[in-house]
Amino acid sequence: MDNCDHHQTKDNSNTRRLLWAFGVIVVFMVVEIIGGILSGSLALLADATHMLTDGLALALAASAQLLAARPADNKLQFGYRRTQVLSAFVNGIFMAVLLAWIVYEAIRRSLNPIEIDAPLMLGVAIIGLGANVAAFFILHRPGERDLNMRGALLHVIGDLMGSVAAIIAAIVIWTTGWMQIDPLLSLLVACLIGVSAFRLVRESGFILLEGAPSDIDTTELADGLKNASPLICSVHHVQISQITPDQPRLTLHACVDNAADAAAALAAAKEYLDQKYDIHHSTIQVEVGGQCPDQCQQAESMSSAPSAQHVASDHTVSTAQTGPAFAAQKP
Repeated sequence: MDNCDHHQTKDNSNTRRLLWAFGVIVVFMVVEIIGGILSGSLALLADATHMLTDGLALALAASAQLLAARPADNKLQFGYRRTQVLSAFVNGIFMAVLLAWIVYEAIRRSLNPIEIDAPLMLGVAIIGLGANVAAFFILHRPGERDLNMRGALLHVIGDLMGSVAAIIAAIVIWTTGWMQIDPLLSLLVACLIGVSAFRLVRESGFILLEGAPSDIDTTELADGLKNASPLICSVHHVQISQITPDQPRLTLHACVDNAADAAAALAAAKEYLDQKYDIHHSTIQVEVGGQCPDQCQQAESMSSAPSAQHVASDHTVSTAQTGPAFAAQKP
């Protein structure tokens, strides 16, 4: 199975998981809204609000998965896969707004406590916990790197923690009559979820800003390329970005001593990047004689013609030397 087929299969699986979780969340959201209104519990209403936003978040995530599966075209030549990252960013912002509302309501309820029907609150919270646990196991996969799926899972974890808080609050109120526990636990859950929401927004925003993967050291990568192919004498202009966390893209310049070694050096570099770093899409400019056309162009006037033209793609390598530039096809 090639890389495209692998991504297509994974996208279909993720979409099914999101739709199943969406169905579970929507059904039990209605139960918690009714229970929260009848019992007067903020913890239940907060958890039901989480479920409402989760339904929207899961629908957004599923839509992003479907859109990401569309092939690239002339306008979006890298495809639509970054919609997953954009969806994760929006979900993180959405969660932050929701948490701000919960904090506001918790403070208001702390100043003006209301009577709560603890037995009803407990029963509904237990049902909600069961729904959230089911949604969690539908979505959770160890080592998940898809930010869109992680954003959807974060909403479900928020609901799960909210259900646990509602159960604890109901037991405390039923046994002691202390109403303040309801808004206090809501505040605690909001703080815990807020940390994860901040991390999700930070990571997805970093990718949208073309940030490099945190697990790839460019100096180590350059040294590894020279060791993998003795034909490469130096590596510079290494730039790495991410379409999604599991789809890094790289461009770099590699120098060789002899033009005849260009194709072999390119093949060795591509193989090393694929096996060592799982970088399947790279653009490598091979230069001969230690002279970089880009640096020459920067040194010249903007109006002057470049001393050497180069073309670099996933299948083509350009070489530069003191004479005219020429291209060598990758074997």
